[in-house]
Amino acid sequence: MRITNQMQASFVTRSMQANLARMAELQEQGTSGRRLVRASTDPSSAADALLVRNQLATEKQYERNIANGEGWLATIDSTLGTVTDIVQRVRDLVIQGASDTTSADGREAIAVEIDELRTELLRQSNTTYLGRTVFAGTSDEGVAFRDDYTFTGTAGATVERRIGIDSTVQVDADGAAVFGQGPGSVFALLDTVVADLRTGTNVGNHLAAVDSRLSAVLTQHTVAGARQSQLERATDTNSGNQVSLEARRAGIEDVDIAEIAIDLQLKQVAYQATLSIGANILQPTLMDFLR
Repeated sequence: MRITNQMQASFVTRSMQANLARMAELQEQGTSGRRLVRASTDPSSAADALLVRNQLATEKQYERNIANGEGWLATIDSTLGTVTDIVQRVRDLVIQGASDTTSADGREAIAVEIDELRTELLRQSNTTYLGRTVFAGTSDEGVAFRDDYTFTGTAGATVERRIGIDSTVQVDADGAAVFGQGPGSVFALLDTVVADLRTGTNVGNHLAAVDSRLSAVLTQHTVAGARQSQLERATDTNSGNQVSLEARRAGIEDVDIAEIAIDLQLKQVAYQATLSIGANILQPTLMDFLR
């Protein structure tokens, strides 16, 4: 087959254009730091990158859910600690008030303190986190207990956070289990103790009821602690998953700058060689062709 000048010129031009295109691509990758500047660069890798990015976004949402849940449970933990101290103080006062050696003035002082503790206990029961009560589930009233001690929550209407593909954790506490409700609540119990103290009735028979409420508070505190431990484990798992996914994403999308620099230098050498060869092969004028 006869090789014409036009064929040689076309070959040199194609080589130059291919080198220039590759150099431009390498420069773009080096500038952006990304191997996949656009999906058309490598459709298969682009699809893998989108999948990994979707998984990474999911893990980041789990991370936000975990952080939110930790806020709820930290609030509950602190509140239940305070509630435990209050009920324990009430128990001590009931024992003191039941003593035959306590004077009428002493019982009145105990009654006043217990009444103040009941007010504080009611305030603690309406603790909120980010505007949501932590003891009444999905209630939108803003309080878990009204002034008449009725509970605003609904049985089974709990607040949960998804912390994994198949894992959720409850982040609120059952106010009815902690404080009771209505006439059977710890608030009503303290009102009765106060009334008996002021009428001179022996309050020793209320000690078992106070112990029962204290046990209920401690039980729910333990439950909240177990959920906090679950969130701590979920945090470790989530962090590991994000590190793994980020490494996969970087392996697909990011470029090795040193490799890009070497490849770009090689392409520049090839381009210069193409220019030099083309200048020697292609005759620029008719005189050079005839000569």
